[in-house]
Amino acid sequence: MQVSIYKQFWRYAVPTVAAMLVNGLYQVVDGIFIGRYVGADGLAGINVAWPVIGSILGIGMLVGVGTGALASIKQGEGNSSGARVTLATGLLLLALLAPIVSFILYMCADSFLVWQGAQGRVLELGSQYLHILIFACVFSLGSIAAPFLLRNDDSPNLATLLMVIGAVVNIILDYIFIALWGWELEGAAIATAMAQMVVTVLGIGYFFSSKAKMRLHWQDLRMQVNEVPQIAAIGVSSFFMYAYGSMMVALHNSLFSDYGSSVLIGAYAILGYIVTVYYLVVEGIANGMQPLVSYNHGARNQDNIRKLLGVAMGSAVLGGLLFIILLNLFPREFVSVFNASDQQLMENAVIGIRLHMFALFLDGFLVVAGAYYQSINKSSKAMFVTVGNMVIQLPFLFIMPKLMGIPGIWIAYPLSNVALSLVVMWMLWRDVKRMILPPTQPVTVAG
Repeated sequence: MQVSIYKQFWRYAVPTVAAMLVNGLYQVVDGIFIGRYVGADGLAGINVAWPVIGSILGIGMLVGVGTGALASIKQGEGNSSGARVTLATGLLLLALLAPIVSFILYMCADSFLVWQGAQGRVLELGSQYLHILIFACVFSLGSIAAPFLLRNDDSPNLATLLMVIGAVVNIILDYIFIALWGWELEGAAIATAMAQMVVTVLGIGYFFSSKAKMRLHWQDLRMQVNEVPQIAAIGVSSFFMYAYGSMMVALHNSLFSDYGSSVLIGAYAILGYIVTVYYLVVEGIANGMQPLVSYNHGARNQDNIRKLLGVAMGSAVLGGLLFIILLNLFPREFVSVFNASDQQLMENAVIGIRLHMFALFLDGFLVVAGAYYQSINKSSKAMFVTVGNMVIQLPFLFIMPKLMGIPGIWIAYPLSNVALSLVVMWMLWRDVKRMILPPTQPVTVAG
């Protein structure tokens, strides 16, 4: 039994991590092409655009994670028809949100770029990228939600394949639009939008095929409004994870603009691309854990839940420690992937690696902890993990630059991670200890 649950975890986690890494090429490959063919201004431009794009992805995560987890819980309870109703509601919710999100972001986007300190060439490039992806927002939402839904339909390998296809399309179009045709950030945005369209169409189309366990027919597409609050409650911490990340990027951009220049924003962008690799691994581990924990929560198998949490947490934290060691041993090699010719950009990025990333492994701990609470439908605790980081980080970002200048901006984030992690460790330890059941009555106590 012990081997079985670990095998199930790796069966979900390995393809999910692979899918997240491949899907991350949407962002990382854009960064490589932009850094090499557009330069520091291009990296700064895409970084000031990212907070808006991140908010779109966060909404897709909210619907995808919330719908997937609720559907898995219903399947664990043996309620297959209820799981299909939840899936249909989630898909219709995506379609309803897309035009609303596009309109709001279109009205506010340029003002938000200026607030971050974007001006001149950086503002022009950021606007290029943003305005295309705002109008392709339905595909951004769909491309991040669809793989979550496929994994919760017991098709993790198909979800991985889907994201591989999208990433390959993105890479090919990046090369054509940026390297060959010189379309700069406009080309990067068109490439990303077209790749996301492919993922969305194929992913949603799967649920209307005979291969889907939660197979839908056109007559099933009716929204159960009473399920929307449940989907939102489960998925809202995923939204805030992206919203928090987006707001922190925006605040850092604004501070780097105030205390330095666009070169610092470009260096911060490179760090963002590098750390994306680790985040994608951790999110893959957490997302691979989620359907299994949700199912076992519905089936009230707490022993399996503890084992799943332990293996996911250990993998995320140890992976983070290894990544930190590699970054500090070879910082210039990592940075030169994006730009090897601009020495000022290189030096600032290396300083950032030393100061900004020393507590990176704690991000893995927090992501897995948040996903665990989501999976067992403890949305308030999942929200605390996500929002807590933003609340704690704000005072550090306010105080540290005043005390230390630019180094204070770099170091504020890891210090806040240490502070929050201590609180979450205590909270998680208490919850797991409470979950341990007496061996004489393994099922009679409700979870």
